[in-house]
Amino acid sequence: MKIIITGGAGFVGARLAQALLARGSLSLRGSAAVPISSIVIADRIAAPASLAQDARISSEVGDLVDQLQTGPSNLLARHSDAQVIFHMAAAVSGECEANFDLGMRSNYAATHALLESARALNQISSTQPTVFFASSIAVFGRTLHHSFPDEILDTTLPTPQTSYGIQKLIGEQLMADYARKGFIAARSARLATVSVRAGLPNGAASGFFSGMIREPLKGIECAIPVSPDTVHSLSSPANTVRGIIACVEASDEAWGSLTALNLPALPITVGEMAEGLKRIAGEKAHSLLSWKVDPAIEKIVNGWPTRMGSPRAQALGMKPNASFEEIVREHIATSHPELKI
Repeated sequence: MKIIITGGAGFVGARLAQALLARGSLSLRGSAAVPISSIVIADRIAAPASLAQDARISSEVGDLVDQLQTGPSNLLARHSDAQVIFHMAAAVSGECEANFDLGMRSNYAATHALLESARALNQISSTQPTVFFASSIAVFGRTLHHSFPDEILDTTLPTPQTSYGIQKLIGEQLMADYARKGFIAARSARLATVSVRAGLPNGAASGFFSGMIREPLKGIECAIPVSPDTVHSLSSPANTVRGIIACVEASDEAWGSLTALNLPALPITVGEMAEGLKRIAGEKAHSLLSWKVDPAIEKIVNGWPTRMGSPRAQALGMKPNASFEEIVREHIATSHPELKI
């Protein structure tokens, strides 16, 4: 089985590739497990060395919209035998608010070009790849005229209040329509904020949900831009990847509707996160946190849903992280094995 991962050199994309390599096989849409022969990483940069050393990994480097231009050099045309496409490539929330054109190209144009490429192949050779689309809980937004229910369900009306959220909602609807037409088999899931993300900060408005754990563990100060009582839903990298894989392994009957589902997530306040860090890593790490509200970031974050319900995902066997401590300890185990905590 050949797999394509757009954005596969990014944090979640690379973790997904690592998990697939470790598994060695995939049970596609309820079928018998098939060995994974190759994974194509399509991104602006080559696959990281930790992936590239595996003979099953290859890289397609370049802007995704450019890679999907019509013609013989088209990414999907050159890998027409790919049975699964994980579409993880995206510009993140803060970037999209700061640069509208970047968001529209990375999140809308790239998704449309990918689906059009799949459609073209379907019309030529009747191929029907399974496409996973990484949507976001940012498709839900709070307005003065639309308050959130106590729990956001798969069927809650999406009312995005950011360019990023709107672009992700457009992607969900495109996925459903291209699948309805038979060009692809669609799997769309709304990811919660992934924490803790290793590496350097990115342009996401939600970046501090990782930074407030990641930086103190490195001995670096971190300013938290929202109030301690801010509630948000989180998922660890490993749990997020497990959910993504479960989506493509679910049979069509079990999956049900072509609409997106919510991946399970753990609701928690930012203050509770800070206290969790203190319990696990001690006062020294906790003392590196400070509170400096950024009205622009707080406005975006407070417009997102707080508590996510995921009945469809849980019916497929997916679960949220058991606790925030589990999330932090997973990060320590993978990124700071030298810490004896």
